[in-house]
Amino acid sequence: MIVGIPKEIKPEEFRVGITPVGVRELVRDGHTVLIETGAGIGSGFADEEYRKAGADIAPKLSLFERSDLIVKVKEPLAAEYDLLREGQALFTYLHLAPHPGLTKVLLDKQVTGLAYETLVKDTRLPLLAPMSEVAGRMAPIMASLYLQKFRGGSGILPTGVSGVRPGKIVILGAGVVGTNAARVAVGLGMETVVINRDPAGLQRIDEQFKGRVRTIPLSAHAVEEEILDADIVIGAVLVPGGRTPILITREMLKTMKRGSVIVDVSVDQGGCVETSHPTTHDDPVFEVEGIIHYCVANMPGAYPRTSTIALTNATLPYVRLLASKGIEKAIQEDPAMRSALNTYQGKIMNTALAEALSRSRTA
Repeated sequence: MIVGIPKEIKPEEFRVGITPVGVRELVRDGHTVLIETGAGIGSGFADEEYRKAGADIAPKLSLFERSDLIVKVKEPLAAEYDLLREGQALFTYLHLAPHPGLTKVLLDKQVTGLAYETLVKDTRLPLLAPMSEVAGRMAPIMASLYLQKFRGGSGILPTGVSGVRPGKIVILGAGVVGTNAARVAVGLGMETVVINRDPAGLQRIDEQFKGRVRTIPLSAHAVEEEILDADIVIGAVLVPGGRTPILITREMLKTMKRGSVIVDVSVDQGGCVETSHPTTHDDPVFEVEGIIHYCVANMPGAYPRTSTIALTNATLPYVRLLASKGIEKAIQEDPAMRSALNTYQGKIMNTALAEALSRSRTA
């Protein structure tokens, strides 16, 4: 099979879909790997490293024309829509629920859309986990940065100092993002609260942090009460393939302390804050009702070397499976690959995605 790895074009996105080590494995399996010129530079991988691993360096147009399987990091942007061809397979973070335009392109061109974020293996999300881990650990750090007064924040030092209480952080969600955000927050010495719908997630947090994190079942009342005096709020809610539910409304923002910071990690699935919209690393924040919003949709792209290596470690077994068995056979025989399937032969295959797009059409 011919596997194509294009250069990411999302603003300030420096990750790449595969490392030279991953290329070497695919070439050893007998596949042809095309790497777009300069695709790995942002992650510290030169074209020559890919050549030595056995890849062919190709311009973007040729790569898309020749490749049976396109492996990316982020969803295609509008400038890439015309490059996709009928019958091609695309394996990446698709996040289609808030992107009906891209969904239509994949359906119209009958592109097989396989999403990292919906692939399930043994009830886990193994391809979402490594980037969620990075984003979760980043979230309190970025929020702390924007709490600085000259950046528009309240001027609260999250760690506190002797005789002064530390800041309070409220984390909405107890998955991989929420757990890793809690780990950093506890390490900073913050008063840490995790709110989650599933009691099992709260129990896991209790056991892991041994009482250093306060856990609360999710309800509108709980969110309203806990954000009143929060210095940082982390949105770490996930509905695989679907639209993230709104947990914080614009009216609720008015009750929060001015200069508090929200990091809505779930913004790539629409966000759990009503006032969230995607931002970029070069323009990451905006203010609504006196609250700083950090809503970068590709947070791990800020640390591309770490993120690319971690992502390839997770995705490579599935890329090898797709390339070796062929797209259709891999989908038919492997339940994990079927769970990754979002679009196929002009049809939506993910239930949560179908429901999200149906709601957006009738809204």
